Amino acid sequence: MKTFSHIDENGSVKMVDITDKKSTLRVAVAHGVISMHPDTFKRIQDKSVKKGNVLETAKIAGIMAAKKTSDLIPMCHPIYITYVSVDFFPDKDESFIIKATARTLGQTGVEMEALTAVSVAALTIYDMCKSYDRKMTISDICLIEKSGGKSKTFVRNKQP
Repeated sequence: MKTFSHIDENGSVKMVDITDKKSTLRVAVAHGVISMHPDTFKRIQDKSVKKGNVLETAKIAGIMAAKKTSDLIPMCHPIYITYVSVDFFPDKDESFIIKATARTLGQTGVEMEALTAVSVAALTIYDMCKSYDRKMTISDICLIEKSGGKSKTFVRNKQP
């Protein structure tokens, strides 16, 4: 039977003790998609959204969110993040692929930070454009790569 690291012998939640873990370079890359009406997509591309530059604002929001992940997810360790990037890739005429990379030199991974960055970047795009398009859809948020620590490197074989 599999034991869960965040549950003690009595079934109560606990934070995993990473005191004795070795510090290593840890990297995580996450991915997500926000789909929208072609007119909304064009407004973002043309930087004509009345609330301002959507992608730059979403980039800042994603980076800030990665740094606050432990405030949002109860059992996440507060970690020293050495790098976060959030990038946007237009996909067809109706969606943006969001990719976030997080790095640390530490005792625990940065998967949750990368995933949080993607999520909040997508939510920021939604927030800034909802007056144009309430049917935007956020999807396919997932980890696509991670390395570092004692577990093996993970690379998703097929991207969503």
